Amino acid sequence: MSSPTVVRSVDYEAVSVAAAGLFTATVAAALAARGAAHVALDGGKTPERTYALISLPSWEGVELWFGDERCVGPEDPESNYRMVAETLLDHTPGAVVHRIEGELGAEVAASAYDVALRERLPLDADGVPVFDLILLGIGEDGHTASLFPSHPELAVRGAAAIAVHDSPKPPPDRVSLSLEVLRAARACVLMASGAGKAAAIAGALGEPTPLVPASLLARERLTVIADADALADIGGP
Repeated sequence: MSSPTVVRSVDYEAVSVAAAGLFTATVAAALAARGAAHVALDGGKTPERTYALISLPSWEGVELWFGDERCVGPEDPESNYRMVAETLLDHTPGAVVHRIEGELGAEVAASAYDVALRERLPLDADGVPVFDLILLGIGEDGHTASLFPSHPELAVRGAAAIAVHDSPKPPPDRVSLSLEVLRAARACVLMASGAGKAAAIAGALGEPTPLVPASLLARERLTVIADADALADIGGP
C-alpha cells in the first residue's frame, strides 16, 4: 500500500502556511503544463487561514470548485461558499468560481454540478473528472468532504457529484464530490489541526476502511498537512 506524504507542522498557522504554499505551487504547475488549473476547495474552519494567505500573481485560467456544500443558500452561515467568499474570493481577480447551488436541493444541485464538472474538467480513461488539486479537511469521525463513515454514498460509481442525505452533522442534506473524483485528482491535500483530530488522522493513515472515509483517498497522490497535536496518535519524528 502506497504511503501519503506527511508534512508535520508545529501549529495551525504553520499548517496554513504550508497548505497555501502547496496550493500556489500546484496551481502554477498546472497553468504551465495545461493552461488551466481546476481546484476543489474545502469548507469548515480549518482552511480559513490558508485561504487568507493564498496569493497568486494572476488568477487567469484558475477555476475554483467546491468539494461539498450544505443544502442552504449562499448567504447562510452554514454555507461553505459564504466562508470561501469571505476569506478567499476577494483576492482572486480573474478566477472562475463554480458554486454548488445547494438551495436547489441535494438531487438537483448534484445533477447540475455533475454536468458542469464533465463540461469543464478533463476526464480520465474511466470518464471521471480530474482535478489538479483537491483541498480536504477531516472530521473527528474520519469523514472528508461530505462522505461519512459507512454511508452508502461511498459506494456510488459513475457520478462526479452526489446527493447526500442523513448527514450525522446538520444540515442533513448536502452535495459532495464522489469518492471516485477524490481518488482521481492529480493531488489531494488533507489538512488537520488540534488534538480533536488525532484519532481521525491515525485512522486516515491506517488500513483503508469505509469506517474512516479519509482512509480511502488515493495515497500515492495525497499530502497530509497536520500539526503536532493532530499527529499525536501516529509514530514518527
